[in-house]
Amino acid sequence: MSIVAPSQNDPAGQDDSRYMKRNGIFVPPGQGDTRWIVGDTYTLKVGGPETGGRLTFVEATVPAGAGAYPHVHSKHQEAFYLISGELEFVNGDDTVTAGPGSFYYVPNDTRHGFFNKSLHAAKMIFMFLPGGYEELLFDGAPKAEHGKPVPHMMDNLPNINPELMERFGSFILPGDLPSED
Repeated sequence: MSIVAPSQNDPAGQDDSRYMKRNGIFVPPGQGDTRWIVGDTYTLKVGGPETGGRLTFVEATVPAGAGAYPHVHSKHQEAFYLISGELEFVNGDDTVTAGPGSFYYVPNDTRHGFFNKSLHAAKMIFMFLPGGYEELLFDGAPKAEHGKPVPHMMDNLPNINPELMERFGSFILPGDLPSED
């Protein structure tokens, strides 16, 4: 299979205005809407409105002892990529331990969650397909404030909007976070 540049199979080539649109989305480091959610710090890099509903992309810091309770998305797929630290992910009725460079893809209707059992914060990126999930994820979450500590997850439980949960096909499942032992 060979890759043919547009100029070789399109008479207009790179002068064609279709290829010259500035449609890319660039978000510099430190930019994005940053919120505190259940003890974690999430920065929305791009969401549904900017991507035509195709993708939600979030950068996250998960402190020791924090995480996300097991839950399911029936209308969204989710994918995680761990940059640093270690997280224990719920995968259906099992758990997997992820370190730097680990990737975890969660198809629709799969029970999942994560917990930081280590002594240090973990950094990861995660995304939802299709986009728009940030509306539910950030609903009611306080904006992060420079110089202030992140509230502990038990002091920062979200007030879950049942209408948004239903619209996005998400629900919390019985079961605790993985144990801290």
